[in-house]
Amino acid sequence: MAGAARQAARAGADGAALLSPGARDLLQRWLESLSALDDASANTIEAYRGDLVSFLSFLTLHRAEGQGADRLGAIEPSDMRSWLAHERASGLGARSLARRLSAVKGFYRWLAERDGTEATAVLSARAPRFQKKLPRPLAPDAAREMITTVSLQAPEPWVALRDAAVVTLLYGCGLRISEALGLKGRDHPLDEVLRITGKGGKERLVPVLPVAREAVAAYVAACPHGIAPDMPLFRGVRGGPLLPRIVQKVVAEARMQLGLPATATPHALRHSFATHLLEAGGDLRTIQELLGHASLSTTQTYTAVDTARLMEVYDRAHPKA
Repeated sequence: MAGAARQAARAGADGAALLSPGARDLLQRWLESLSALDDASANTIEAYRGDLVSFLSFLTLHRAEGQGADRLGAIEPSDMRSWLAHERASGLGARSLARRLSAVKGFYRWLAERDGTEATAVLSARAPRFQKKLPRPLAPDAAREMITTVSLQAPEPWVALRDAAVVTLLYGCGLRISEALGLKGRDHPLDEVLRITGKGGKERLVPVLPVAREAVAAYVAACPHGIAPDMPLFRGVRGGPLLPRIVQKVVAEARMQLGLPATATPHALRHSFATHLLEAGGDLRTIQELLGHASLSTTQTYTAVDTARLMEVYDRAHPKA
């Protein structure tokens, strides 16, 4: 195993040099089908490519032969066990390995449908167990304090209004940071409902609270840079697009001032939006639509957060003897 890993490293950073022309062609065709039929994002496609290159290059070394369509169909459970053991030995975590196995299974399902490739050995492989990381939402008062604090620490009044507007959209609308910064000048003034294009090009409608519309309007009125319809709505100090790392830095500085944990990130504000809706009686299906989750199981994670909080209250009220 160690020898195989060293050979892969010498062959190239991602092992692509080890793939046979047939394997490369199949991989490319699968990625193209994902992009065309599943509307997967560029980042997702690139992640899948890396996962499959790693898997196929391992098979090439493990079997000491190229992996064309015929050889891919001859894979055995022992090959899968060897690959999984190799990945764990290389330091890959359980969560990352489960994701990589999911990509491999997706590739083999496609091969089975396309060519009738025997995929039982791959599809029956079990993903490693791992503890799901629960979102760490802010308390409602902490979320409000975050919005106030980011505006107080800005060097210029218009920047203060900008930062407050962005953070208000993250918390008040449950937007991803990329979605908030993806808004254009033509989106102003904000309507009562925003049409957001999220991961994989999927669209969803998100209600916009009056406080969020007012925050964005105040920022636009004060912004010294002209905001054309096709230009980014949120601008940097020098007039360019506002970058995610600037928002992350602003939130990190406010977090330190408020004494909040390191988990109080821009994405935590999105989690807070969902959790507070759930606590207020919102149903999971509606929250799923507002967040743009493809699967309800992803949204159900927030149920665990809510239950954990209830158990903390219970433990305080009923201390153990």
